Amino acid sequence: MKKIIGGIGILVILIVGIFVVRPLLLHKSVGLLGSSTSTQSPLGLDVTHTPTAESAARAFLDGWQSENYTKMYSLLTQLTKDGITQDQFRKTYQDVSDTVTIQTLSYRIISVEMTPSDSTVMFEVTFHTILVGDITKQTRMLLKNQDGAWKVAWDQQTILPELQSGNQLVMHHDPPARGNIYDRNGLALAAEGDAVEIGVIPGQITDEETMLSCLSMVVNKPRELIRTMYDFNHPDWYYPIGDVNKADIGEGCPFGTLSRLDGVSVRVATRRYYFGGGIASHVVGYIQQPSPENKAHYLSLGYAGDELVGVSGLEQWGEQYLAGKQGGNLYVVTSAGSFVSTIAESKPEAAMAIYTTLDRDLQSQIEQTVMGQFTGAVVVLNRNTGEVLAMMSSPGYDSNYFNPGSFIGSSTGEVQNILADERHPLINRAAQGLYPLGSVFKIITMAAALQSGEFDATSIIYNDRTGYFTELPGFTGTDWIIEHKVPPHGKENLEQCLIHSCNTCFWHVALDLYYKDAWLVPNMAAAFGLGQKTGIIGVTDEAGSLPNPGSKQDSGGGDWTGGDALNQAIGQGSLEVTPLQVADFVAAVGNGGTLYTPQILYSIRPPIGDPVLTFTPQTRGTLPVSQENLQAIQTAMAGVVNNPDGTARYRFYGISDLYKIAGKTGTAQTTAYDLPNAWFVAYTNNNFPNKPDIAVVAIAERIGEGSTYAAPMVRRVLEIYFGGRPQTLYPWESTYGMIATDTPTETPEETPAP
Repeated sequence: MKKIIGGIGILVILIVGIFVVRPLLLHKSVGLLGSSTSTQSPLGLDVTHTPTAESAARAFLDGWQSENYTKMYSLLTQLTKDGITQDQFRKTYQDVSDTVTIQTLSYRIISVEMTPSDSTVMFEVTFHTILVGDITKQTRMLLKNQDGAWKVAWDQQTILPELQSGNQLVMHHDPPARGNIYDRNGLALAAEGDAVEIGVIPGQITDEETMLSCLSMVVNKPRELIRTMYDFNHPDWYYPIGDVNKADIGEGCPFGTLSRLDGVSVRVATRRYYFGGGIASHVVGYIQQPSPENKAHYLSLGYAGDELVGVSGLEQWGEQYLAGKQGGNLYVVTSAGSFVSTIAESKPEAAMAIYTTLDRDLQSQIEQTVMGQFTGAVVVLNRNTGEVLAMMSSPGYDSNYFNPGSFIGSSTGEVQNILADERHPLINRAAQGLYPLGSVFKIITMAAALQSGEFDATSIIYNDRTGYFTELPGFTGTDWIIEHKVPPHGKENLEQCLIHSCNTCFWHVALDLYYKDAWLVPNMAAAFGLGQKTGIIGVTDEAGSLPNPGSKQDSGGGDWTGGDALNQAIGQGSLEVTPLQVADFVAAVGNGGTLYTPQILYSIRPPIGDPVLTFTPQTRGTLPVSQENLQAIQTAMAGVVNNPDGTARYRFYGISDLYKIAGKTGTAQTTAYDLPNAWFVAYTNNNFPNKPDIAVVAIAERIGEGSTYAAPMVRRVLEIYFGGRPQTLYPWESTYGMIATDTPTETPEETPAP
């Protein structure tokens, strides 16, 4: 009897559990983060459908956290999917993320209200945004139980409660003024200002001489150069002459006079202005609106997408500093655009300014007068710190033209002309141009020879009696003296080999070193910094190519031969260097062996507070050359400029009496062109208190010999640096910066050489 009663009691409990307890369990509130709605009866029976509404909600919110919109869409009810496509769903969430500038989000489930077929999950979501900080809102998610699986009956309130009734989110961006870029002395290279864009309409000119005189003073260009920039055969055309900062227009031709000149068109626009027609444009760069390919990136950083951003140079590298931090106001508006409420807001933070190591006056004069219309590059380094004082690439371009606010750039086709130029003006040849080094490499060969112990600097090592080299079977090398009909060098020690740039002598040295250890010269070149990037920050540079016995085998080129060694010893073959690399190691030779990392950044400064970056010299290596051997190289390089038969002596008459200069000529053959590239490198050794010693490199492409072309260019850099202005006309100039002939006349006293 007791067993029967007991069985009936259990049956009653089960019935009560099924019809009373189960509904109570299904209709409940949960307030625990990370809790599950799957519960069991006291008898251990599972009384809910699986998966639970909460687990479905969590899966949906986890997908939101990871931006897995495909996963989120798969969790929607079929009715919801019928009303919105997957692409529309993804775009809705992406637009919210972009508008609110969400970086990450977190959530917390507050409660779950359930019936067998429906559930309402209340949750709190926190948007961690770029512009307006953290935004925390409570909202709800509706779910339906469809065939035992919980699905989200989605609407826009699932994102934010304010989005009911078709409301929308709008972010008003409040960017600060863009930061300026300065030279080392605080002179602006790029700043916000009133840009005066100047052009000429030939048919309206009534007094050309007065016009040219005025324009020359305003744009700081020679009259002769300006005259070549317009054509009377097209009297109604607009010819851009340049743009200047309105505040810089001086008394010689004031703005009022300039604007009234017949034939001159003047437009004033307030915008980002690059001084001097884009001084150091390859370093400074330019700004434009984000390209379609990059727009998503800037949106992810909190931009509105229509700002002007850095595209190249320091403008691009320093975007995070120059742009400052935007403020924002996040609004809710109706579908008709009426204001509903403010969700969050923040104030902008001021941009920082970038100060470079450049000297604006030195850079400007080098750009205007050193290279002219030739193609090439010039680099000037502080010999003892690695600071870049000037970095010029020719042809250059005017950064102002790329600004959408520039009339000249947008309306005259100047940007298209720059992009279509076969000389590729946008490439920074100083840091990205790759060239064979020619005879400048003999500095490295000499270093390897001295350090090998096989040679010393002053003992006779070679007797050049013919100008021909025949020591390597199957190869006959011809020295440059044959072409110039100069008598053979005769007996040479290693210092004289460099002073005279004797190819046959260096071939002799290279072959001896090759037989001793084929790695001696390549390893020395690597220690001088070739075949690797310089480490400069803010400027894109190339590593170049340094062939060696290992690299030749790795590339399938076979064994390193004596011919490879001979080619490399005089800077030919597959060796490729940048002018910046060369300037760096020339500075190291001059300063006693310290290889510095070139630096273009002097400081980065906020309007208030300490700089976030301040220049300090950075050592990246020491030349593996003893002081005795280094002094021998220095003596030989000084002889190139000062010795009566040095290859650059003629080019430095006069100035070498004023300043201590050491250098090396280089003439590098190119396979694709008849004319070689002209190199000259130099460093000074004056120890002046207010003028640090410098290293200078000039290369002119496909033009001729280093002593004829590049050496005068380096001389001009020295004249500007020490004397404040050019003082000696090139043989091919009519006036400074204007080419009269591209064939300099050599005099009998001159001894041209590679």
